[in-house]
Amino acid sequence: MDEHILITGGAGFIGRALSVRLLEKGYAVTVIDNLDPQVHGKNPDINFFKTNKINFIQGSILDYELLGQAIQNQDYIIHLAAHTATGQSMYRIAEDTNINVLGTAKLMDYIVNNPHNIQKIVIASSRAVYGEGVYRCPYCGRIPKPKRIPEDLEKGLFELFCPYCRTKLVPLPTDEESSLNPLSIYGASKVSIEYITSLSGAAAQIPFTILRYQNVYGPGQSLGNPYTGILSVLGTCLLNNAPIYVFEDGQESRDFIYIDDAVSAILGVLKSEATNDQIYNIGTGIRTPVCEMATLLIKEFGSHSEYIINGKYRIGDIRHNFADISKAFYDFGFVPQISLDKGIQKFVSWFSMQEIPQNNLIMSIKEMEDKNMLRGGRDHAYPQTN
Repeated sequence: MDEHILITGGAGFIGRALSVRLLEKGYAVTVIDNLDPQVHGKNPDINFFKTNKINFIQGSILDYELLGQAIQNQDYIIHLAAHTATGQSMYRIAEDTNINVLGTAKLMDYIVNNPHNIQKIVIASSRAVYGEGVYRCPYCGRIPKPKRIPEDLEKGLFELFCPYCRTKLVPLPTDEESSLNPLSIYGASKVSIEYITSLSGAAAQIPFTILRYQNVYGPGQSLGNPYTGILSVLGTCLLNNAPIYVFEDGQESRDFIYIDDAVSAILGVLKSEATNDQIYNIGTGIRTPVCEMATLLIKEFGSHSEYIINGKYRIGDIRHNFADISKAFYDFGFVPQISLDKGIQKFVSWFSMQEIPQNNLIMSIKEMEDKNMLRGGRDHAYPQTN
């Protein structure tokens, strides 16, 4: 096979795992990445690219000329480059929007206005575009665009209640036809990315597929970034024998999908004409409370770290979201293969072999509190950090 693929943000978690799979299939892979220190640390390992004969370009997708050079002679583009820290996006607004929205705009602008060989673009979006997931009131039916109200959050009432009868709502799987209602700047930026891609792609007759990822985890996650990747954040605490601080009451839930399954979704849509100009949820369809995830990690690590539910809530965060993945199953046969128990075992096995990363969780908590983006709950004497 002599086809070329460009991965933007390809030095990241999903990008590296994807690169290996693409190389195994015979593709020639090019990666462009700015190696953000928050994600990659101060001394990122680029030997991975040399060893695997991947054409690596260090730079930003905001650099129009460099981006153009990267696109030349490519057959496919997988666009992963983005800032992904939901909580941080609420106060690093310009930076988040600049990378996510303007970066995508420059990518599509170049493709629309210059000669190229691009046959298809795959875009990584997020479940954050929905905000809260889908909910139903036992008495009033389905509730569109539900939101939690500040008065409830301050009282420690973290679930969602019917706006008509105040009955606690029941979370349901979120399908692709659900309303878009982002509650964070990150989510809003992903909505913009989707519109930019779909509108310009349709106008230029360039096929695209948008994948709305749930929470991806597994070996290769960034270990030093305390703003994203709940398993790596909690795992870092455990390896440092530090307390785990869980927001709200620990019952907030997410849909966790293992990295291999996340990569398989990209491979599944890449050359499938049935998926052209379509949007898909990529998850497992299983809702897991954060406290359950933390308990599984503590057990697997064999840790005695203290488990603290601090009752605080992050501005822009959601309560529940899990995917309806039936469309992905019917259109390209997507079926997650790795169970949560097995995935956690694989993750912990890999994580335990890594150099113990610095625990930056307390620093991130204090930063969010200073910005008034972490509120409520009980005061704690958080450990001092350097």
